[in-house]
Amino acid sequence: MPHRVLIQVKAVDRAALHRRTLIFPATEGPMQPKTGEMLPQTDRFMVPAIFVGFLILGFYVATQTTDPLMGMQAWTFMAGVGMALIHLVRRYAEGIPADDKGAYANDVVKAGVIASMFWGIAGMLVGVIIALQLAFPNLFYFPDLPWTNFGRLRPLHTSAVIFAFGGNVLIATSFYVVQRTCHARLAGGLWGWFVFWGYQIFILVAGTGYLIGVTQSREYAEPEWYADLWLTLVWVAYLFVFLGTIWKRKEPHIYVANWFYLAFIVTIALLHIVNNLAVPVSWLGIKSYSAFAGVQDALTQWWYGHNAVGFFLTAGFLAIMYYFIPKQAQRPVYSYRLSIVHFWSLIFLYIWAGPHHLHYTALPVWAQTLGMTFSIMLWMPSWGGMINGLMTLSGAWDKLRTDPVLRMLVVSVAFYGMSTFEGPVMSIKAVNSLSHYTDWTIGHVHSGALGWVGFVSFGALYCLTPWLWRRERLYSHALVEWHFWVSTIGIVFYITAMWVSGIMQGLMWRAYNEFGFLEYSFVETVEAMHPYYIIRAFGGLLYLSGAFIMAYNLYRTVKGDVRAGEVVAGQPLPATA
Repeated sequence: MPHRVLIQVKAVDRAALHRRTLIFPATEGPMQPKTGEMLPQTDRFMVPAIFVGFLILGFYVATQTTDPLMGMQAWTFMAGVGMALIHLVRRYAEGIPADDKGAYANDVVKAGVIASMFWGIAGMLVGVIIALQLAFPNLFYFPDLPWTNFGRLRPLHTSAVIFAFGGNVLIATSFYVVQRTCHARLAGGLWGWFVFWGYQIFILVAGTGYLIGVTQSREYAEPEWYADLWLTLVWVAYLFVFLGTIWKRKEPHIYVANWFYLAFIVTIALLHIVNNLAVPVSWLGIKSYSAFAGVQDALTQWWYGHNAVGFFLTAGFLAIMYYFIPKQAQRPVYSYRLSIVHFWSLIFLYIWAGPHHLHYTALPVWAQTLGMTFSIMLWMPSWGGMINGLMTLSGAWDKLRTDPVLRMLVVSVAFYGMSTFEGPVMSIKAVNSLSHYTDWTIGHVHSGALGWVGFVSFGALYCLTPWLWRRERLYSHALVEWHFWVSTIGIVFYITAMWVSGIMQGLMWRAYNEFGFLEYSFVETVEAMHPYYIIRAFGGLLYLSGAFIMAYNLYRTVKGDVRAGEVVAGQPLPATA
């Protein structure tokens, strides 16, 4: 009987307390399905043939367009497709790789881990640059190089950290988790690689587009119509790969993490398609016009914008929480029934909360109030999920002293609770009249992004690297400690600076003198915020430094190194070559 780690999850019915047991593999080797599934011959050629077809289409657009920006985007697209083809050719040049014969598809998850770390550092680096630009406007400003301007770098930063870093983490972890919890190899064969490379191509086209000035000026949805169409194709393939794996599962129960992943995939597809409905001016040009206008356009945008936060940055990462915290703590989920209530209440309520972004606008008051009401209601399921995550450590709280990876995962849940309390408070009209358009919102967003999304992603990557590369442990737990504390201090500097700056900013904007005129000019408010902008940049630099520490630690782990003389849980480990 192969060794198994039993992760027990509680399910309570009306009659009595029952315990449901899911069996997850302890490592890559011991507990796996009996046989691997060989990749069909036709499947090995279908995905490369699709890439070749799009390579030809890209070449046609690049040579036929009269729009120089479209030409640059087409050549960039071809470069991305070319990289994907080269990888697939090299992968199968010497026959079928060992990973294709295994019980689980691990190589595509490994690629996702590497891409996540690369895009994470790139996006955070751009974030530090634009934070410094806000504090010191002449820094990195070159009149003849418009791609260095804040206006072009800011969407590059947001898209890189949310969609490039966060998206790759979600794809990689979902591919890993669905295979282990279903006891089935990833469905679709090479279609998993199509999802991976297709997503990298989208990031490449969108990011380079921002730098050359290509944008449809929609928050979190800046890429133009052709990039949106490509992402739609990739996302549909992602949905089928994930659903196909669940369909052929050998474990009868669908674990709750897979429900959260599925909600994230399906809802993001819906949001993306509706919000990006547009009519291109020309099939060979970059420009398009939205299908919506006026207040309907604003409502559609923030229905998308808030639910991108709700389903991309919340539901997907809650799936990570529900798998990796029990695995790392080696404890059952505190309440499986609560996790199901958490899931259904969250996905029902979140979809209605978007209008709170449009308080005191032309949006009808009833719609504004609806968004505020559902935002306040969201506090309950959000905190239910937070409590479930934290209480999973019942009986294992001592592990927080010795396991910095688990500590990072648990602190991320604490930040999730804090952000999901602050968000409903800020949605109240009286509070929103002070907070909206100020740096308070920036502080709130980064509390969730750096503390919740960042830390739970880091924790998952720290877990996946030794598991996937079959290492006994990380290269250095001491470096994880350094990463944790440096990044935590960076978050504290960042969000406290923005809270103080934002509240001060809002109060200065609404201050009147005895004559009924504004007390402060706009320039005076900017001048007052300058010290906090410097503190914000310093906090971001600390957070970026933590990411570099992590990248080095993971690199040495992949190499198989173990830091000499380091004590882990009271036991010194010998150095390895």
